[in-house]
Amino acid sequence: MTADPPELQSDEWSDWLLHHRHGGDPDHEQAIRADLVRCADRVLDRAELAPGMTLLDIGAGDGQIAFRAIDRVGPSLRVVLTDISRPLLRHAEALATQRQVRGQCGFHHCAAERLAGIADASVDAVTTRAVLAYVADKGAAMREFRRVLKPGGRVSLAEPVFRDEAIAVSALKIQIDTRPPEQREPLLALVHRWKAAQFPDTVEKIAKSPITNYSERDLVRFAEESGFIDIHMEFHIDITPHIARSWEVFIASSPHPWAPPLSVIFAEQFTPEERQLFEQTFRPLIGGRNTTAVSRIAYLTARKQGE
Repeated sequence: MTADPPELQSDEWSDWLLHHRHGGDPDHEQAIRADLVRCADRVLDRAELAPGMTLLDIGAGDGQIAFRAIDRVGPSLRVVLTDISRPLLRHAEALATQRQVRGQCGFHHCAAERLAGIADASVDAVTTRAVLAYVADKGAAMREFRRVLKPGGRVSLAEPVFRDEAIAVSALKIQIDTRPPEQREPLLALVHRWKAAQFPDTVEKIAKSPITNYSERDLVRFAEESGFIDIHMEFHIDITPHIARSWEVFIASSPHPWAPPLSVIFAEQFTPEERQLFEQTFRPLIGGRNTTAVSRIAYLTARKQGE
């Protein structure tokens, strides 16, 4: 038996979703999945699926929304999973086989902004979770969503909004750069180095990055400009205790696929002395009640006008 070529074994998307998102820790993975189930349920509640429908889950990843939809609606639901990552599509297909729902599923390798192989007006609902955030031309993707929907079909999206994180890193950079060198705090510079490796830290970089050059209001605009009607947006901001309960998990996980884990940043950008200073300061805080995490998620629903 020959091994799969490298492009089918892993890529940046599968590496993050299957490993770096949870830092390789089973307990941390379970905590993340509990949050993802709640998110998937919000998306599916607003998709208004019914028996006999076809759902198109774009950027399906490991099939969280698609399989949840099958569990909720039953064996008459047809689900089409797309992803830009071939390894993730193969992983999702294997999971579908394990769950004995492979016959209800179709799998397409394509980008959100060019849904190759998906016919016009062929699906009843379109869903995404954390997909448009990584698409450069979000307007084109939204137009594709409308194209493949049947008249009266619904789109239900959940997208993270990282703009505030980037603005905070940019403000930190300005604070450091405007101080004389002798007044710059070493720890503050290390925090900036960490955050700047994960989020753009200048106005120019923020404007160029797909993950930061839009807001929740832009998502509404994209939907309106694409011809959707009955557009509804809910923007959820949740500040909760950080779910990483150990230092090892904290430095091994990362907030999004384009962000290296802190452990990698240490290895590539910190001297041993800098790492020691950073760890002495922050390690005692991990797992404490005062260590929080902020999530900002835009939930958008809209409808394609009926005939």
